[in-house]
Amino acid sequence: MAPDHYFSSAPSGTPKLRQITVQLAGQQYDVTTANAVFSPEHIDTGTQVLLGNIPAPPPGGDFLDLGCGWGPISLHLALSSPHATVWAVDVNERALDLVRMNAEKLGLANVNAVLAEDVPAELAFRGIWSNPPIRVGKNELHSLLTTWIPRLEPGSDAWLVVQRNLGSDSLQRWLEGELDDEFAVSRAATSKGFRVLRVKRRSARDLG
Repeated sequence: MAPDHYFSSAPSGTPKLRQITVQLAGQQYDVTTANAVFSPEHIDTGTQVLLGNIPAPPPGGDFLDLGCGWGPISLHLALSSPHATVWAVDVNERALDLVRMNAEKLGLANVNAVLAEDVPAELAFRGIWSNPPIRVGKNELHSLLTTWIPRLEPGSDAWLVVQRNLGSDSLQRWLEGELDDEFAVSRAATSKGFRVLRVKRRSARDLG
């Protein structure tokens, strides 16, 4: 049998839950992780770089955490913007269960941990944040990004963190070529071998 990956939809075996202490939105919290999810021992370096190099999220609106894992980005966003609604999306059902568990533990009622097909089709996002699953393969990654980035509200940003040696620069060039003139792609930060890419959807005023 092939081993479970963090992008398996339904990891086999019994979850081995573990408690870890992490820093989110400037404070320490105890959260629960498990085997067969991404980075169960700690907040991975890429996500740390992302959270350390982005502006504070807007005070409200619908946010998307694409490829949420056990939830560090979603929890950070929900703590930072309690009036926002955070959509935590992943293919891994165990990861989604952990996000729900952690949101409840932290008293966060503004996190919806769901499969992609359970996000209402009419929703547009005030922001997208993602440590995207590079290892799913280029075609699947490209499909993921072209599905969700066009759902940004005008004037809003997507923030992506990608390891430099896993193709961050080629992904930036691909985004620049794939997205139309309504979107501006730039490198917002470089740290610890990672790039933070910003995709801004221009507003009508910007386009005018």
